[in-house]
Amino acid sequence: MGVRILIVEDELSMANSLARGLEAEGYSVDVALDGEEGLARARQRHYDAIVLDLMLPKLNGFAVTTALRAAGDRVPVLMLTAKQGEFDQTEALDTGADDFLSKPFSYPVLLARLRALIRRGGAPQGAVLVHGDLRLDTRDHRCWRDAEEITLTPREFAVLSYLMHRPEETVSKTDLLEHVWDNATERDANVVEVYVGYLRRKLDRPGRGSHIDTVRSYGYRLSATSGTSGGSPGPAAEVAAPNRTAR
Repeated sequence: MGVRILIVEDELSMANSLARGLEAEGYSVDVALDGEEGLARARQRHYDAIVLDLMLPKLNGFAVTTALRAAGDRVPVLMLTAKQGEFDQTEALDTGADDFLSKPFSYPVLLARLRALIRRGGAPQGAVLVHGDLRLDTRDHRCWRDAEEITLTPREFAVLSYLMHRPEETVSKTDLLEHVWDNATERDANVVEVYVGYLRRKLDRPGRGSHIDTVRSYGYRLSATSGTSGGSPGPAAEVAAPNRTAR
């Protein structure tokens, strides 16, 4: 979905199972096996949500969440605990977790809770994102422009999903590389340009221009109102880069 999740879980089989499940849903996933590693990863890069076990080596889930909140990091946190007591649930919320699940849990419930947290953390819409005449169903991986359904590859879908989670916001090529591409060998700015080109060829329509504007020397911005210049779709609009340092 063009969204990056951090799993902090010391049970390797559980961590791997969650990672495989979330990757199958289209998420990009990183895994940490103890609290110190999880906190370090969360401080090193942006995550759209964290699935955080309570009982962890080195730092427990309470300590990790407290440290993140003290630093002003509002990343959505879904805390997992093997305990059933209401005091653990209360402390999880009081230390800054956004939601909790007790083990054993239903994977579909975890997925639904995670989607809800991600929406609260950035996307104002539900499972179907809407921007202008574009619609993206993040649950069923379907895309439309007006009434026409458009078939996207998983990577194209991930790029468009990341842009649609940040409508009208300038997104750097570095952001796209970090959130959409897991394989470090593929992380080259040129690959972003290639996939944006693929998306434009599929999404653009004669006389209606492109929804994806190029921000010169920086990245891209998803615009709700496309051009209406007539003729076949030409190059997308190019605008000045924002007055900030690219990541």
